Amino acid sequence: MAEDIPVEEGSGNIFKDLGFSDEEAKEELLKAQLGAEIFGMMERRQLTQTEAAKLLGVKQPELSRLKSGKFSYYSVERLMRFLDRLGCEVSIHIVDPEREEAERVMVI
Repeated sequence: MAEDIPVEEGSGNIFKDLGFSDEEAKEELLKAQLGAEIFGMMERRQLTQTEAAKLLGVKQPELSRLKSGKFSYYSVERLMRFLDRLGCEVSIHIVDPEREEAERVMVI
């Protein structure tokens, strides 16, 4: 007979579920998403970590550390610069929930 295993629905942010404060959880999730984009770009461009490190202006062990999920070493801004150096257009959408007007977009 199978045991009933309690299941709890997640919040949609693994870092919040792990006990990070709301603000920290949002930032860590953003860093994880940016890191995933960086490695996705590297894969699509078929760059080795060594080649990408040169392009990004860092040493290869830094990329290895990022790939292993050690996001606390990186700011959101630095990860956005990495994406820019990989040829991505990075934009920020600012939405005021109290206004019905279209959001403002800043391209970096």
